[in-house]
Amino acid sequence: MTGLEKKTAAITGAAGGIGQAISKQFVANGFHVIAGDADQTGMDQLEAELNRIGQNVWSKAGDLRNKAYCEELIDYSIQITGTLDVLVNNAGIITRGNILETTDEDWERTFDINLTSIFWRAIGHMKGHGGGAIVNIASCWGLYPGPGHAAYCTSKAAVATLSKCLGRDHAGDGIRVNAVCPNEVNTPMLRTGFAKRGFNPDTAIAELNNTVPLGRIAEPEDIADAVYFLSSNAARYIAGTTVEVNGAKPVY
Repeated sequence: MTGLEKKTAAITGAAGGIGQAISKQFVANGFHVIAGDADQTGMDQLEAELNRIGQNVWSKAGDLRNKAYCEELIDYSIQITGTLDVLVNNAGIITRGNILETTDEDWERTFDINLTSIFWRAIGHMKGHGGGAIVNIASCWGLYPGPGHAAYCTSKAAVATLSKCLGRDHAGDGIRVNAVCPNEVNTPMLRTGFAKRGFNPDTAIAELNNTVPLGRIAEPEDIADAVYFLSSNAARYIAGTTVEVNGAKPVY
């Protein structure tokens, strides 16, 4: 794709480990990318890297808990590039704790970011402009809940179900909605979580690798490949489903 033929993908959580990999995958395949994240510094770095050979990425920082920002990101995509062909709802947080350890703020923040921010006006635009693809990042922990993550597991289960509902409701509009469900992924978020709990991140990840039948936990690129596939014409007959990307590892 070149020039006016380029398609556009809007990606949330673009400054994180998985978000960066997804952004790079779409740029490598000829897309314009509208990057959304609360981390302006991280997005500045992403833009600097991916715009070295031309304008490929535009970023817009904001808080996904703010509905106006969610809508503005979609409008910004259309304003800048004239189109929105793919939306990747990648942003998310991992909230640890059982229900007795989960505060009201923990619960609300988890659902606001992981689930509610998905309710954007993208479907309305896509319906009026020939369709498109939406890929939501859910989790294997939403399909098969693990212990000690009540808010996280519940929110990601809702993302998986919502993806199926939207996929079935809007397939007739030419909009394919699916969800990717990772297990552990080797990201800065995962490593920081280990460090906060007093574990050596390298040692902890090495131990996790031994629990995966394929021999390692996922790298961000493994998730990005699945996301791009579901948004591409190669997945033209896939809609309203969840795809587990977990190296054959069960949740527990």
